[in-house]
Amino acid sequence: MVAQEREFTAPTVQLLTPEGALRPSPEAEAYLPLIEALDDATLEQFHRDMVISRRLDITGANLQRQGQLALWVPSHGQEAAQVGSARASRPQDHIFPSYREHIVGMIRGLDPVRILGLLRGATLGGWNPAENGNFHLYTLVLASQTLHATGYAMGIKFDGASGTGDPETDAAVLVYYGDGSTSQGDASEALVFAASYQAPEVFFVQNNQWAISVPVSRQSRTPLSLRGAGFGMPSLRIDGNDVLVSYAATRVALEEARSGQGPSFIEALTYRMGAHTTADDPTKYRTDDEVAYWAERDPIIRYRAWLESRGASAEFFASADEEAADVASDVRKRALEVTVPTRETIFKHVYSEPHPLMAEQAAWLQAYETGFEGGAA
Repeated sequence: MVAQEREFTAPTVQLLTPEGALRPSPEAEAYLPLIEALDDATLEQFHRDMVISRRLDITGANLQRQGQLALWVPSHGQEAAQVGSARASRPQDHIFPSYREHIVGMIRGLDPVRILGLLRGATLGGWNPAENGNFHLYTLVLASQTLHATGYAMGIKFDGASGTGDPETDAAVLVYYGDGSTSQGDASEALVFAASYQAPEVFFVQNNQWAISVPVSRQSRTPLSLRGAGFGMPSLRIDGNDVLVSYAATRVALEEARSGQGPSFIEALTYRMGAHTTADDPTKYRTDDEVAYWAERDPIIRYRAWLESRGASAEFFASADEEAADVASDVRKRALEVTVPTRETIFKHVYSEPHPLMAEQAAWLQAYETGFEGGAA
């Protein structure tokens, strides 16, 4: 008897078609009131954010090719997933990124030069989340941030900082990771604990189709959104190149988390148009036809078409492009001015207050380094 191949499917929730028409899928109908309530300034900000993200991406890649960065991590193609979800968060929420969410950090108030300084090798850690919109540090160890985020979300619940009924203070956690990271054990452990403790957390998976050179079809025989359901939490798959549904779905999920309804899981279908990092050559493992297919679903072109249908002016789009160019130029200039930190910097943030052990170690390191000065060649 020949075994039958089993098929697993999940609907893709969408508000904007690839052509830029507002034509909700059946599952997206409930989100329409949220979009209709947004004013023109907010809708235009989505476009500005995505254009800035795209321009910064180009600048980062150029700086790396010119030897000014050790590495650059592109986000080209994933702008809608990131902008929509980030704009759905509230100031009291905590954001745990992977290493590709540059525009999310900027939306939360992080100076992008801090990101370039990290990739330039000129920082020993990154930034203080408390001073940057609760945007936590980049994590290069795949999926480890899912555990950090879950632990933090559990702490929020234990502290009674969610589920009080006050939307101005109730907090939640939003954690970003990719399709490749879903194969890591840490990701599954995070889902276990989040579900068990009903932590106020939203797992946001950017399925950009490739874990470096491994396609998602090899990583999972089912839609990734079914992972969350398997752990007992509400889960859905959205069109990650649709900024409107990214915003609406994440907003609802975060509101439910803040109100005490527990965690949820969002899989955003998108595509990494560029390399995994500038150390990667995607032409070695994917076809031109595949890239062309996704290029036709570009999130910025799609959203611009919708804004134009609503009457957005050519002047608006020109001003958005000019703003993006100005931001990129400023970031480039200041990134080139970033210097290597002094050796004392490594000891400054180990403890919140001065500590004799740090003073002792700093003195030892100073003596050790001094011992190399003026020595025999």
